[in-house]
Amino acid sequence: MAHPLWPLFDLRLRAGRLELRLPTDDELRGLAAVARSGMHPHGEMPFGVAWSTVPSPAFERSFAQHHWGARAAWRPETWSLHLAAFVDDTPIGAQSLIARDFPTVRLVTTGSWLGLAWQGQGHGKAMRAVVLGFAFDQLGAEVAETEAFLDNGPSAGVSRSLGYEPNGIGRLAPEGVARDTQRFRMTVDGWRSRSRPALEVVGFDRCRGLFGLEEPGD
Repeated sequence: MAHPLWPLFDLRLRAGRLELRLPTDDELRGLAAVARSGMHPHGEMPFGVAWSTVPSPAFERSFAQHHWGARAAWRPETWSLHLAAFVDDTPIGAQSLIARDFPTVRLVTTGSWLGLAWQGQGHGKAMRAVVLGFAFDQLGAEVAETEAFLDNGPSAGVSRSLGYEPNGIGRLAPEGVARDTQRFRMTVDGWRSRSRPALEVVGFDRCRGLFGLEEPGD
């Protein structure tokens, strides 16, 4: 019982060399450094909020506040799980799994980023597959949604390769100019209709109550 007050710190999602886990405050420093070193080419903005272009030291402070705020606002029905991604214990990026009114709607959304040095190697697809497996097979999600700007080919490619289907057009304006997005949707039946990489989940039993699920012994 390494973290009795916040057992999410003991949750581990593993697939091969990849591990997703909630970053501690010490790990946030290294993760922020990866983000600060670059996540996308200069002049591009793949995110719905333009957080990547905030100058230091406000960038690092807002980065930490984002993770702290998710912990503070956590409710079993509404939560944001911001996991750090590690390959051989080296931080490479982050993968989020987010839900609102989860016990009723059973829907999750995802978002992610990767350091530039780690892009183009299949890590983004592996990260998404890990959290989808956790959502559908452990949490009981029924639907997963995501979206990407129309010019973000890599993100859309990950969605299509995992079996998402197009689900309409959206609009976001991270830098004050509206841009169209492609929305994607996957059901649990769609997820289970194809073979998936093996996923190892460690430390979940003690986290079940945080997701509104029955805990062992209840």
